[in-house]
Amino acid sequence: MKKIYLLLALATAVSISSCKKNKYAEGTLSPIIAVVDLRAIYKGSDVVLNSSNMGGAKEIVGVVISNAAAGNCPAGLLVVQNNRRNAVRGISLEIGNAAANYVPGDSVIVQVEGATLTKVNGSMRVKGLTESSVNKAATNKAVKVQSVPSATLLASPDVYEGTLVTIAKAVTDPEPQQGETYAGDKTINDGFGKIIMHTEANAAFATTELPFSANFTGIPFAVTSGADTKLQLWPRTIDDVFTLAATKPSPIIITGYLTNPSGSDADYEYIQLKATKDIDFSVTSYAVVTCNNAGTNPAPANGWAQGLAKTYKFNLTSGSVKKGQFFYVGGNKNIWGKGSTDISSSNWINSTMYAEVPGADFGNVTTNLLANSGNVAGIAVFTGTTVTASSVPLDVIMYGGGGTVYSAGPPEIGYRITNTDYYSTINPVTRTEQGFYGGGSNTSKLPLPTDGLFSQLGGVYDALTGRWVAGRTVTSVTLTLTSPISTIETATGVTTIQN
Repeated sequence: MKKIYLLLALATAVSISSCKKNKYAEGTLSPIIAVVDLRAIYKGSDVVLNSSNMGGAKEIVGVVISNAAAGNCPAGLLVVQNNRRNAVRGISLEIGNAAANYVPGDSVIVQVEGATLTKVNGSMRVKGLTESSVNKAATNKAVKVQSVPSATLLASPDVYEGTLVTIAKAVTDPEPQQGETYAGDKTINDGFGKIIMHTEANAAFATTELPFSANFTGIPFAVTSGADTKLQLWPRTIDDVFTLAATKPSPIIITGYLTNPSGSDADYEYIQLKATKDIDFSVTSYAVVTCNNAGTNPAPANGWAQGLAKTYKFNLTSGSVKKGQFFYVGGNKNIWGKGSTDISSSNWINSTMYAEVPGADFGNVTTNLLANSGNVAGIAVFTGTTVTASSVPLDVIMYGGGGTVYSAGPPEIGYRITNTDYYSTINPVTRTEQGFYGGGSNTSKLPLPTDGLFSQLGGVYDALTGRWVAGRTVTSVTLTLTSPISTIETATGVTTIQN
């Protein structure tokens, strides 16, 4: 009996001890606050920073991204960014002329306790610092650059303000006049939105001639004008601008596709395309290739020419189409599967019963030409009817899920891309060549089509320059057995051609 009482007493003591431990947080609070948390302290009015509102912290750490000595940064500001708590964020620090003592890549520790978090002309910064508030801990640290579409940048100003970003494949809008320079405010357009690029009159590159098309890197700063606060991109030096060669226009662009018609998919899926110039296919031939990457197979060694169950090819060798006209490639000429509206009166350049007939040159018969679930799938257009592993498409889109479709090698293999609204043959951050989907920055894909709906790719294409003035976005269009062809050809949001 005594043993039982002893055991109960020990158990009770352990229980009480455990309860007492759980009442206290163990460890020492970090002296460092992440920039993402620092920015969150601001609630619309000035805040004096202290250990209480910073959760026990008193300093921030970061890598310098500004270059005050080059002259294109708000006066007296040192801009640092860090990546803590899985969030890249930046903040501007008022330290006066001492900002010129730092260069991009310097790692710094900044004592911010007692300073004030504020906004000046809409831009968040920390003021009340001195030169001694900043301590350089290291140099030549890697600086992270994020490639961000302008629409994303403008939609999330607090996320990107004070960080280093690249807006890829943008053009100055309107096209610069001969001899026009960087100085002042210039509008740049990447096809997903427009943003102001600002260059101070005394910047080292202010008198340099402005390019038409480039990857523009810089620091976004918020600027208030009246009731509006908008981001502006401030390049730091001329090296932040990487001029791009002119894009060659594609005579054919992909504008939509039906991946899952009513009833069986076999022979009822199709692709909608649009001509950007008059084409006689009996004189100038083209090819359309689809890829379906179901399963867990390795990346295709022959890319778009892989054939078998991976890729299927249509040759376009007869018929004609006028500039701005839609045309179709696929199986039966019905808008939404068996028994639906006959759309044979539309311009069908190739109608092949792909569930019974192999692809031209490669591609097994298939009941699922265009994937509607699972791994990533795609469509590409090529000049001529010879497509090999080295062939570069005129236009290409990828959509859907994941899957192994790329290998860095060597040798590098997968599906080749070209310069489009979503893909670039030059990496906007590293400025190195990248020619495959899945390689470098070429990871964008359209969403998986909504089951049973037509995927309408709305955008604006400039047939003269080969640029997407407005990038393609997907609208899922509801079809029925009696839908007319106008549902997918004249509805609001269809792809249009300019020039």
